[in-house]
Amino acid sequence: MGKTSSDPRTQRILATVDDIPIGQVATYGQVAREAGLPGRARLVGQVLAELPRGSCLPWHRVLSASGAISSRPGPGPAEQQRKLRAEGVRFNRSGRVSLKDCAWDPRPSR
Repeated sequence: MGKTSSDPRTQRILATVDDIPIGQVATYGQVAREAGLPGRARLVGQVLAELPRGSCLPWHRVLSASGAISSRPGPGPAEQQRKLRAEGVRFNRSGRVSLKDCAWDPRPSR
């Protein structure tokens, strides 16, 4: 599938995730589009799932299209929520983030 760290698609995904500011979030689909890979949200998820533990990349700022933390085995979901809360991101009672309030807008401000 070509998800090695030297793969150009992987590099674009990682660079895009690295651009998401503190206190803002993006969806897997949005990251894929911004990386020039529309329709490849699952690839974004696969790349992020393969990050080494303790990675400095702000992987925690990437959520599902509904604003939910994607479930996966291990401490990932709880760690993701903890990191987002520490950045001031709020969750509703359903455990989702309001994308309307916290979504990253990568377009340059004018």
